[in-house]
Amino acid sequence: MATSARRSAILPVSVAMFALGLVAIIAIFTLFAVGYQDLPVWLNLATLLCPVGLVVGVIATVLRNRRR
Repeated sequence: MATSARRSAILPVSVAMFALGLVAIIAIFTLFAVGYQDLPVWLNLATLLCPVGLVVGVIATVLRNRRR
């Protein structure tokens, strides 16, 4: 453990994308429960950040561990 492992800048970005996607999903469910039905397209597209962040995070983790 003399050398510290270099942290990837991609992993925090993927976690943030995943979190924003989850917030968008929660917002859609909340707005639908309140009674809104015609939600904006950007909010529906923001939910795609969740699976994209997950995929990017998995790929970044696999690539980082393969280099070791």
